[in-house]
Amino acid sequence: MSERTFSPAEANAELDDLRERLPRLRAARHELIETSERISEAVGVDGGGVEGSAWFRAQQTLEAEVRWLADRGILLRDPESGLVDFPHELEGRTVYLCWKLGEGDIGYYHEVHAGYGGRRPL
Repeated sequence: MSERTFSPAEANAELDDLRERLPRLRAARHELIETSERISEAVGVDGGGVEGSAWFRAQQTLEAEVRWLADRGILLRDPESGLVDFPHELEGRTVYLCWKLGEGDIGYYHEVHAGYGGRRPL
């Protein structure tokens, strides 16, 4: 199966959902990390207790958000900053439309192996 490609307009159409979902993904990731640490500390006392249920909820949220991205063909690059890539065909080659939470519309792309540091204006 070939990778889905996005036009800039198609990628821009995903941004409202991403603005809602990426902060939720980041919060779930933070909760997972924090509750994992608390579970490790509590396991000797009470087997993890209440923290285990918080960890499970965070894990479910994180999984749902990552699956939502994958189902759409959106590539999560950095959950902390909300950096995502959209595969795009430019002049016969695959590049990535690059967007980060807090930016406006899609305005940049980079070559497949260039990464965020190689971003260029569309």
